[in-house]
Amino acid sequence: MDEAEYRILLARARRLASGGRALLGIAGSPGAGKSTLAERLVGDLGPTAQLVPMDGFHLPNATLDRLGLRGEKGSPRTFDAAGYVALLQVLRAAGPEPVDVPGFDRHTDEPVAACSTVAPDVRLIVTEGNYLLLDVPPWSDLRGLLDEVWFCSPPEADRLERLVARHVRFGRSPEAALAWATGSDAANALVVEASRTRADLICFGGR
Repeated sequence: MDEAEYRILLARARRLASGGRALLGIAGSPGAGKSTLAERLVGDLGPTAQLVPMDGFHLPNATLDRLGLRGEKGSPRTFDAAGYVALLQVLRAAGPEPVDVPGFDRHTDEPVAACSTVAPDVRLIVTEGNYLLLDVPPWSDLRGLLDEVWFCSPPEADRLERLVARHVRFGRSPEAALAWATGSDAANALVVEASRTRADLICFGGR
């Protein structure tokens, strides 16, 4: 993403943060740069914004093993989608109490409960994840909770290179990283890409 495009996106996010509580979603396929863009926006917006990633709603590995789903980790049915919707409903209401939100530890490959807290005066919640625009329940409830959803769509070669490098960084061998990126991740990317028409805008992912 070049700096000119990023400045446009930052200005758009600032407008969202200029009133009461607003929720911005950043969607895209695995490796599209969603996290990088979301983290940069929140960093530049300061305490008025906070990141609440969808990855905090990964089902624990023990649960995936019990359900026989470990081999497709990252697919829609390996998330607690109903819990994610419920959290965004609470954040949308912007009540007077702080709200604990989960996160995800890529080193352990596990969700982390109550990883951070959203204060009542946070104006913009930035949430990022693959399936924000999916049009099947309960994922389909998300679109009405989000003021805007941006879809990251970098060149495919860049996305794949970024994804493989991420898998290697967090412990997979180069061969295993490529196999996962072109296997399970690729299948999930097809599902994500089919939802892009529901986005408010298409942007390149952050690097």
